[in-house]
Amino acid sequence: MKKAFLFLGFAALAAVTGGLTAWTVVGNRGTEVAYVEREVERTPALGNHFTSYQNEQYPDLTYAAENAVKAVVNIEAIQQVEMPRRGYDPFLEFFGIPQDYGYGDGRPQYREQRAGGSGVIISEDGYIVTNNHVVDGASKLKVKLNDGRTFDAKLIGTDSATDLALLKVEAKDLPTLPFGSSDALRLGEWVLAIGSPFDLQSTITAGIVSAKARQLGAIPNDFRIESFIQTDAAVNPGNSGGALVNTHGELVGINTLIKSQTGSYVGYSFAIPETIVRKVVVDLKEFGVVQRALLGIQFRVVDQDFLDAEGKDLGIKDLGGAYVASVVEGGAASEAGIRKGDVILAIDGVKITEPSTLQEQIARHRPNDTVKLSVKRDGEVKQFEVTLRNKAGKTELMTKEDVDVVEALGGKFADAGTKLCRELEIKGGVQVVGIKADGILARARVKQGFVITHINDRPVYSLNEMQRMTEKVRSIDGVYPNGRSASYMLVE
Repeated sequence: MKKAFLFLGFAALAAVTGGLTAWTVVGNRGTEVAYVEREVERTPALGNHFTSYQNEQYPDLTYAAENAVKAVVNIEAIQQVEMPRRGYDPFLEFFGIPQDYGYGDGRPQYREQRAGGSGVIISEDGYIVTNNHVVDGASKLKVKLNDGRTFDAKLIGTDSATDLALLKVEAKDLPTLPFGSSDALRLGEWVLAIGSPFDLQSTITAGIVSAKARQLGAIPNDFRIESFIQTDAAVNPGNSGGALVNTHGELVGINTLIKSQTGSYVGYSFAIPETIVRKVVVDLKEFGVVQRALLGIQFRVVDQDFLDAEGKDLGIKDLGGAYVASVVEGGAASEAGIRKGDVILAIDGVKITEPSTLQEQIARHRPNDTVKLSVKRDGEVKQFEVTLRNKAGKTELMTKEDVDVVEALGGKFADAGTKLCRELEIKGGVQVVGIKADGILARARVKQGFVITHINDRPVYSLNEMQRMTEKVRSIDGVYPNGRSASYMLVE
């Protein structure tokens, strides 16, 4: 059976019922940043503070709950959705009434669609972290605080690879949730999930840490970075972007998705760890985009399946580490002397036991940062220092336009399917499946459904290829599903 992991968007609730087999998101429809780093009064260590009820003992979570809930907000995302166009109407033509049908040159019509989720205030002057899927495509964002106050919010930046976003409201002296340490979380440790499931603001549930460093393949991005904290705290549609809190009332994760075939909680929920959240929000605040560092390798974790299938042929006998299947020429690993066939045992002293371990450690860094790798080669362990690079193969920091040319266009995209390509007699392309009302594509009057076949006069065959581009998009060429070809010059 196909795995059912669901991102919990509240507006999408009707679409995720009835046995869906998908991930469900939990949304209801440089300079160091001054995020909360102050010392906070801690409750006694877990295990020392219990309440008794009918001869049973439970941890006292009241301190953490009462303090953390003040900093968790409800987010309403308002999106302008292009309405379907009617087909050719001979009645209107007979009476000389103008009509816009198909993918003509008329102005598109939009309707409002509202969705919701949660967010966490991380600075007293109004910075709020949430999930990217909560705010994706929104033309207007509203934030409701725990005390009932409502603010318009500005989108500072998003990162689809980690499914995180940073917002800002104009306010002062707001309640905040300090960062804790997701590294310090232990299996079986109690945690709280706080958010607005089914639009029930300030809902708190409790559970334990069930697993760490889960890599699920749930985030719809070829460059996704996943190392989820798994808990059994109840999480439902509307919880996306809400807080996962430890017993000291500290933020250790952002609740993001559940595993379910019904669209509601059935025992498995997943949160993005604080280590990833902290790095992403600092970068978004400073640069408007995440400064992503790359090691420049393709690898496979050396688990039992790998040993059974290939270990003998490759001369690998021991479990653990990342087998280097290929090295990007001119990349960070290549320049440091890493070779195909090496086994990376540890990075900065952290042993590699899962694919997510290596990913998460690299995700903490920016281009030009140096990491230390312990590498096994020909039975001998060697040490390497690797200077990480950006996706262009350089050590410089990148601008927002450099990092994500796709996001800069203001639209949603998908690979043109085999059937559509065959009908249009093209080898491949990227279809526009959504357009932001105030984005570059909208201003150029590109219509939804357009299939991009060329960018800057060069062929593009897939979304993956488009996402790898580092050059600013100046022009696009392609064809509409009705066969009409079109070219657009794009101006910011």
